[in-house]
Amino acid sequence: MKFYQVISQRRTIRDLKETAVSNEVLERIIAAGLQAPTHNHKREWEFVILQEREEKENALQFVKDFADAQGENRYVNASASLQQKMYADAMPKQYSMLSKSGCVILPFFKGGNSLFHSTSVSALKSFASVWCCIENIFLAATAEGLACSMRIPVGNEGLQVAETVNAPKGYILPCYIGLGYPMEDVAILEQVERKTSDTLHFGKW
Repeated sequence: MKFYQVISQRRTIRDLKETAVSNEVLERIIAAGLQAPTHNHKREWEFVILQEREEKENALQFVKDFADAQGENRYVNASASLQQKMYADAMPKQYSMLSKSGCVILPFFKGGNSLFHSTSVSALKSFASVWCCIENIFLAATAEGLACSMRIPVGNEGLQVAETVNAPKGYILPCYIGLGYPMEDVAILEQVERKTSDTLHFGKW
């Protein structure tokens, strides 16, 4: 698949098959993540891979608690905006899009406590770097014919997951990644389209 095709086809998909992703493909995808730029050249990123159902249930227990606490989604009427329709699709699937995926990737980055109490721009560099890594993973998955979903931890959720999977202190979970093959009948939500020419400001805004 050509590069610009990968860019255009990269989407967040929340309806994935539980079909296993081979370790060979998984390693290629993670290798692409490790090619991302990093502020200190150390690439202090580690990945916990959850493949067995019991492993997922253990690490995702906090997501399940969150999903169970959600009431009926109110953004379901015909006049809902595109953003509201996306929200209506995403919120009920916060647990299932991970638990029913081929595997879950938990990316960790070494950030200490500086991210939560940053006093300088430098304190956020490790956070910025790991997101370059995560986007490379999404693009590589697309090139492999796979799809990804993503969830950002809420409150103390990330710290609880880190402890559950025995991550060393100082390592932070920026998101969960559900990786797998998309369902055949998966709905592709409409997105707001922007013309490139409308976003360009040469010299000044």
